[in-house]
Amino acid sequence: MATVIKPSQAYLKFISLVQAVRELPGFPDMDALEERMLNLFAASWQRNQQLTVLQAMDMVSGISPSTVHRRLKALRKKGLIALESDEIDNRVKYVVATERANQYFTQLGRCLTKAVGR
Repeated sequence: MATVIKPSQAYLKFISLVQAVRELPGFPDMDALEERMLNLFAASWQRNQQLTVLQAMDMVSGISPSTVHRRLKALRKKGLIALESDEIDNRVKYVVATERANQYFTQLGRCLTKAVGR
């Protein structure tokens, strides 16, 4: 018989696992805003939506555009996002996930799977 884990226990275990993973070498060092932005972008990517830089900047409410722009540059420097030019209009840039971002989400997914006991 499988042990039933309460949602609160699973969540707390997930948080603990993520904290342990964050301390591993090579895990991306992000501040809270960068992590929030990456998660917002991931939701769009999951829906197969292309995300322009302007759309990305509008996604983060309550934060000045200059701050969001600096964080976009930081995420790019950390190798978590890339900017790709539109094939027709080179002025339009799309925010895309990198392999490093995919590895980041894979690690978090493993923590989630482990937290719920699967």
